[in-house]
Amino acid sequence: MPTLPFSGNEPHQHRQMAESFGSDAERYDQARPRYPQAMVDRIGARSPGLDVPDVLDILDVGCGTGIAARQFQKAGRTVLGVEPDARMAEVARRLGTEVEVATFEAWDPAGRQFDAVIAGQAWHWINPVAGAVKAAQVLRPHARLAAFWNVFRLPPDLAEAVATICQRAVPNAPFDFRAMTRGGLDANQAILTKAADGMRESGAFAEPEQWRFDWERTYTRDAWLDQIPTQGAFTRLPPAKLAEVLEGVGAAIDAMGGSFTMPYATVAITATRTAA
Repeated sequence: MPTLPFSGNEPHQHRQMAESFGSDAERYDQARPRYPQAMVDRIGARSPGLDVPDVLDILDVGCGTGIAARQFQKAGRTVLGVEPDARMAEVARRLGTEVEVATFEAWDPAGRQFDAVIAGQAWHWINPVAGAVKAAQVLRPHARLAAFWNVFRLPPDLAEAVATICQRAVPNAPFDFRAMTRGGLDANQAILTKAADGMRESGAFAEPEQWRFDWERTYTRDAWLDQIPTQGAFTRLPPAKLAEVLEGVGAAIDAMGGSFTMPYATVAITATRTAA
């Protein structure tokens, strides 16, 4: 159950799933992991050649409930969110982020420009070339586009058990549960590559870079079960099927002693807008 469930596919074509996370926006905000401060600081730093004040104006694409936005705001940046799901946007606003409800493709910047465009857990829902072109239109010269994801890898024994549970509960799912539960960068490299290629094909950015930040988090049984319904593979499951998955995964974690440590890699694909 990694964050990016469409290895080798075109997730931006699955808009129904992309816009299903608001079904339990409060749970999403509480359960989803945050981002390493080192990444926030690096993306939020002024790019070389960017002639603006130290307080950067950031556009957060697919901002969801404002998880990333709040981290950048806490670091002293101003953030405007764009989010297609009004339910997610309402939570973000209530928690202190200004949000405009629209898909990024249809959003009207109204002449506004930004010092950075970010997308946390969201860029794979956008056509990577069209998204890069739209980002370039609202970025000042030398400003940064950064798409980033938290990629996790379940412990091998738990991954095998979870894959079996999910396959039994949802035999006709359009996902490879074994690839998903193995997770890690290998399973998600196709989407990372598409993001970088989209920036290249737009013709508006310098050569993209891939930044990686490794960390880990220990989950109790209840904390992990709280996150599962917020993941794209499960947001649209019938309640009975979701209950079956949660019961099975809970039993597997109990068998491991009731908790486990998850290794994460937060990966950013980033490039700066050319001066032309």
